[in-house]
Amino acid sequence: MDYYLISAAAGDRSPAGLLVEEFVLCDDYTAVGIDGAEWQPEIGAWSASAELSRAIRADTALRARVTPVSRQEASRAFALLGGGELPEEAGLRTLFQERRSLPTTSPLNLGGGSGARRYRILFAGELGEDGLANARTALRLKPTGDPRVVGTASASAGGHGFTWELRRIGAGIAWCVDVTARLGSGPMTTLGALLHHHRQAVRDQGLIPVTVERFA
Repeated sequence: MDYYLISAAAGDRSPAGLLVEEFVLCDDYTAVGIDGAEWQPEIGAWSASAELSRAIRADTALRARVTPVSRQEASRAFALLGGGELPEEAGLRTLFQERRSLPTTSPLNLGGGSGARRYRILFAGELGEDGLANARTALRLKPTGDPRVVGTASASAGGHGFTWELRRIGAGIAWCVDVTARLGSGPMTTLGALLHHHRQAVRDQGLIPVTVERFA
């Protein structure tokens, strides 16, 4: 699960609200929706969060008041906001009232018979210098010389081969991690674990994951 503190003003880490989210994934690990719940201290209750989930990804001013945090940090904030002890994840799932659906399309058939899959993990927000350096380290990126691509890396795991790169989309609009998976005979869970790791590694630098798409 992903946890976000909502502050009253940009740059203020004092929590005014708490958002809990969980991506809904298909069998191929593409995202079809986001479940979630919002804690509103003014009413002392959880509420539907689909509109807030949409807004933090679309509204730059609101996003400046949103901080991705760990569950431990969320637990402390929840207590400060009068909620007491944060429910376990199984309990939080029972509070999800409304799913924010994500647009989905069938993967393009690009031909070639290579057996490769191409994924894009899309993020909203901007990376500062420290965040960019940390993302490079977490994703083990090597420079490419291409101004559009921060870096690229590759690895073999679970009988599969993976290549990925971090890209900027526009100026201050969005970022993405593009992953190419050359699948072998190993378990598909290895692919899911890699996509999850990359999504969380960039989220840890302050960006907000938007979706996981598949292009081939």
